[in-house]
Amino acid sequence: MRNVLSLFDGISCGRLSLDRAGVKYGRYYASEIEKRALKVTQHNYPDTIQLGDVTKVTADMVDGDVFLLMGGSPCQDLSAYKYDRGDVKGLEGSKSNLFYHFERLFRETKPKYFLFENVPMRKEWEEIISELLGVEPIIINSNLVSAADRKRLYWTNIPGITQPADKQIYIRDIIVDAKDVPDKYWYDKPFTYHGEYAKVQCTLDIKGHRHMKEVYNINGKCSTLTTCDGGNLQKKVYQDGRCRKFMPIEYERLMNIPDNYTNVVCDTDRYSTIGNGWTVDVIAHILSFLPLEYFL
Repeated sequence: MRNVLSLFDGISCGRLSLDRAGVKYGRYYASEIEKRALKVTQHNYPDTIQLGDVTKVTADMVDGDVFLLMGGSPCQDLSAYKYDRGDVKGLEGSKSNLFYHFERLFRETKPKYFLFENVPMRKEWEEIISELLGVEPIIINSNLVSAADRKRLYWTNIPGITQPADKQIYIRDIIVDAKDVPDKYWYDKPFTYHGEYAKVQCTLDIKGHRHMKEVYNINGKCSTLTTCDGGNLQKKVYQDGRCRKFMPIEYERLMNIPDNYTNVVCDTDRYSTIGNGWTVDVIAHILSFLPLEYFL
């Protein structure tokens, strides 16, 4: 039985990636505790075997061997954006220390293959992860396969992985026609226009930090999607002379997630759970390097 164990499973972008890559597997076991993410997963993949809190998951909860262990533990205590401000604790932080449960289950389950993902981080933390998992990470930016930047580190024993081909996908390729965008997504606020060729084409005149005010050019790429719960935190685009938020379906497209995959929860929860996920085509690309026997 080719069991998959996915830790920090979120909305199951890992399973979407397995299916997109054409990998054949048996039971799919997942560890996730966030209710809105669970609702999305169980709607799309009702046969997922949910194991609950990763701190309580043990190898004997999986019936048989684990062929693939994968996951990306919380990055809040590792993020380069945050540690530049000096307010993170690395792998000892209350969220990012959950990596050690991935490492524990890596030792307990002894998977044939594994994949661990996280953000670029201080070299000292990267080296700890590399030592414990026994491999060096590769870095891939999702902007090769999508219209959004997302530079991430991937530790895996799947051999021979190369960089994905650049698909030359831009925001203009994934957005909805302006006439089909409901009024609630548009801003009726003043803005500063920075020119036809600027990546950040406009700056909205709203309260908040710089990232909340940035409005992207449809001919470029969006910055990295993050988890957000409203309050103007959603990424924005300049379209037909106006500024608006990306719609949830466009967030899905920015992460290579099927249209309306998350539409069983409210807009706020869609933005948040998508931003917390994986870029599906990057993971599918990595999985495509598994031996041919896994595609039969």
